Amino acid sequence: MSFLRLDNVVKRYGDHKVINGVSFGAEKGEFVVFVGPSGCGKSTLLRMIAGLEDITEGDVSIDGAVVTNVEPAARQVAMVFQSYALYPHMSVFENMAFGLRMVKTPQPEIERRVKEAARILQIEPLLERKPRQLSGGQRQRVAIGRAIVRNPKLFLFDEPLSNLDAELRTQMRVEIARLHRDIGATMVYVTHDQIEAMTLADRIVVLRAGLVEQVGAPTELYDNPANTFVAGFIGSPKMNFLTGTVTAAETGRVMVANANFVGGSLVIRPRRGGVPKVGDMVIVGLRPEHLDLASPTPALQLRTDFAENLGGATQIYTQPKDGEMITIVAQGRPKITPGETLTVGVAPEYVYLFDERGVAV
Repeated sequence: MSFLRLDNVVKRYGDHKVINGVSFGAEKGEFVVFVGPSGCGKSTLLRMIAGLEDITEGDVSIDGAVVTNVEPAARQVAMVFQSYALYPHMSVFENMAFGLRMVKTPQPEIERRVKEAARILQIEPLLERKPRQLSGGQRQRVAIGRAIVRNPKLFLFDEPLSNLDAELRTQMRVEIARLHRDIGATMVYVTHDQIEAMTLADRIVVLRAGLVEQVGAPTELYDNPANTFVAGFIGSPKMNFLTGTVTAAETGRVMVANANFVGGSLVIRPRRGGVPKVGDMVIVGLRPEHLDLASPTPALQLRTDFAENLGGATQIYTQPKDGEMITIVAQGRPKITPGETLTVGVAPEYVYLFDERGVAV
């Protein structure tokens, strides 16, 4: 049995259903990330696991015990919030020790746990400071330390890096990954940032409108998205999509017509063995990093709009003959003139095919 298990969990606010029957299991020591756009229900789901939101239907189990109706304090769960929620009049030590004092932990044990957590988080020199004397990253470490000292069975993180600048976010991602490696606890992490999801997770749960769209390892979701939503959400910049019509089809090969393809059509190998029918409308997915300006086998002709020099790479934005803007990521600094026509190639293994509903075929 999974260490953390959700069985057909539903959440309603009146007549409005925000979680639509989610079932999922996380193993002991696993780092699981809930990811999705704002309003998809990921934070609500996390709060239901913590006991901070009532469950309308279904059950939550932790370490083999059903905790659906168990009070939050009795679930042996520690939650780290987006806001640091530190007591401004207390020192770092006192903030980290506060929860232990509430349950009358002996002072020697408090000292030991706080100092050990401070050592792990490298905040030992900060124990006597007040929160106002700390940077944002240091405050977040204190909030995480307050969770560590409780020795919980399960750590829950609700967008803990949202208030940090880009450099600190990167640094804290590394520190959270190191923390997971060092203490080996089960962690569930909520974010809308797919880069955080890709770099931290053992497995990612992609949510949309209160439903699970796909669960898998980061590379699995990147390489084999189940639908256009997952394909467009996982990866930065997001996947490009072109709508086309099937003009020929046989097992392992489908020819799709679109005005942007060189010669008007492109042969595609469906990844999941599907064989669309001639005349079907389909969606072709192309990741920006897989489009090659130097390919000897051109696949698309696109008119450039503008380019962004990122130093080691260039993002080129092009306007297709129909459909939305197509992005290309090219290594180095190719000379791009707005309005010129680019001919780009793509390896067959990097072409994705979806049916008209957006489901991978």
